[in-house]
Amino acid sequence: MKELFQMRKVLVTIVLALTTSALAQGTTQQQPAQQPATQKADQTNIPTSQKVIKDPAEYNAYITALNMTDPAAKARAMETFVQQYPNSIVKIEALEQAMGAYQQLKDAAKVEATAKRILQLRPKNVRALAIVTFIDRSAVAGGQANKLDDMCSEADKGIAAVPTWEKPADMKDDEFGKLKTQMTAIFEGTAGFCDLQRKDYAAAIEHYEKSGAVGANNMGDIYQLGLAELESNPINKNGFWHIAKAYSLAPTQAAKDAINNYGRSKYINYHGNADGWDNILAVAATQKAPGPEIAAITPKPTPAELACKAVQDNDPAELSFADWEYILQFRDVAPCNKEAADKVWAAIQNKQKDSKGQQAKLKLNVKVISATNDSVDAAMTEDNQKDNKADLHVVLEKPLAKPPAAGAMVDVIGVISDYTPSPFMFTMTKASLPSAKPAIKKKPVTRRRHGGATRRHRK
Repeated sequence: MKELFQMRKVLVTIVLALTTSALAQGTTQQQPAQQPATQKADQTNIPTSQKVIKDPAEYNAYITALNMTDPAAKARAMETFVQQYPNSIVKIEALEQAMGAYQQLKDAAKVEATAKRILQLRPKNVRALAIVTFIDRSAVAGGQANKLDDMCSEADKGIAAVPTWEKPADMKDDEFGKLKTQMTAIFEGTAGFCDLQRKDYAAAIEHYEKSGAVGANNMGDIYQLGLAELESNPINKNGFWHIAKAYSLAPTQAAKDAINNYGRSKYINYHGNADGWDNILAVAATQKAPGPEIAAITPKPTPAELACKAVQDNDPAELSFADWEYILQFRDVAPCNKEAADKVWAAIQNKQKDSKGQQAKLKLNVKVISATNDSVDAAMTEDNQKDNKADLHVVLEKPLAKPPAAGAMVDVIGVISDYTPSPFMFTMTKASLPSAKPAIKKKPVTRRRHGGATRRHRK
């Protein structure tokens, strides 16, 4: 699981880096201010908006900062504008522009600090929420579990805020639609990551599907969706495709190897072998959704199914005691197992008949687990002897003078007359231990008198 956690960390970091550029692009496109009606100005780079800055000096200061192309200069100018005009109608927009400039400069600390300043003024600001959400997601992926609750709360707030997010007046409908899709991906993907940490796999899958990760080829979220599906109980086979898709999108061979190792291991555990896995890796690269290869994956036989197959493929009489025990323990699981157990039991009874069809006793070499004068609990099979686990309860015909010690290897002769499926135990009756001496019955003592003396005589 340590390697799995490290893989999640790497992939989340990649996805957050990609998301940062999308946020920066969305922020720098916004220009929410109109020039004052009382001032004439060059119309170049003058945006249109519902908001009107009435003070010409304030307007010029904002537009000057807005039109700067150097991100460092732009950030300084917007910070200066906010300080100079703390009550400006475009204060939030100025902070957003500063935040976008800090993103271009890759100054994560100032990006986060500015986002939090915005949220203090406007708690439902989608851009700022997106910033702090994926910053905290990166922290959680890096092992800062104390950020988990903040991350989850921010993602929930973002999901709730996107549907009511008003389009800036100067942004085109298609641009705003694209930006909303990007924000939804951030919030839904983070909510999925949150549920993945809490092992709520069903909720995680729902969020990852809403994030549009597959359509956007978001490798990190696709990989984590696969994790949620393959860790679910019962397993969701689509997880094999999502892991394979993430493999095709991974940017480095190290990432590919880690993804493949996880997916292959889960596939073998589910399917029983690696047959077909390489083909899934190959076709997923060109597919946009799981294909027929995923539906065709079959689970490996259950232990109970293997018990049925053992009798179907073999003569029960030729199987070992270990095989018999394995088959008999599943007797009550399914009709197939009942039929298999009955055939094995009939074979055991046939082993205990002589040439004339009369009952005969079996002689077995067993390991004593515990013993009394009247019975012995012993281990017959090699595995049970190794584990000191009794699988045979021996009921003796005659009590023993000295029971055998635990751990001793002894021969027992008797008739296997019954068994219990769970916990498994054969019962042997009419039994004896040839090497053990039976208890000696002492004759009763009588007393006779001879000339006033008392003497003891044994009859």
